[in-house]
Amino acid sequence: MVQIDDKLISLDIFERHFICDLPKCLGACCVEGESGAPLEDEETAILERIFPVIKPMLSKKALEEIEKTGTWEVDVDGDKVTPIINGKECVYTYFDDTGVCKCSIEKAYNEGLIDFKKPISCHLYPIRVTRYSDFEAMNYHQWPICGPAKVLGAEIGVPIYKFLQEAITRKYGAAFYHEMEEADKILKERGSDDSDN
Repeated sequence: MVQIDDKLISLDIFERHFICDLPKCLGACCVEGESGAPLEDEETAILERIFPVIKPMLSKKALEEIEKTGTWEVDVDGDKVTPIINGKECVYTYFDDTGVCKCSIEKAYNEGLIDFKKPISCHLYPIRVTRYSDFEAMNYHQWPICGPAKVLGAEIGVPIYKFLQEAITRKYGAAFYHEMEEADKILKERGSDDSDN
């Protein structure tokens, strides 16, 4: 583990490679899983605020689910999450012409309609953050559906934290990301020193 401030970061985040490969996975992370995307407390209010803007982008089934549950819900574990349709895709998704599942929130953001890119848990994936009383743990969530992302990341040589630079900076700030870069250099130097012995 690497500690920066009150964050404990799994070594996997520095050592494993990852780049989303949407043409191969088809956005499966927005469809698979037992519940929707985890939400920060303040994000529930944001979803309520932006809903009128993204509503026209959503499917009939999504709107029916939101009508029943609201723009967010509490899952069986007591966590605030995005609602899902029939145990599958997030209500805020849409499918493009090639069958790739994408985020309507991010689409609205990219079109300049809203100022919220998407839930930070989605932006940070495959990093999952767990909060404890005295610290936060940042771990790599491994999922078979992300196999193509691991292959592409390894081919290009991009570690998880570099792939997620924008998301990490959004969540923790540029200084924190810079400290991750420095930690990565130290880890590589130690690895090189060990290999020389």
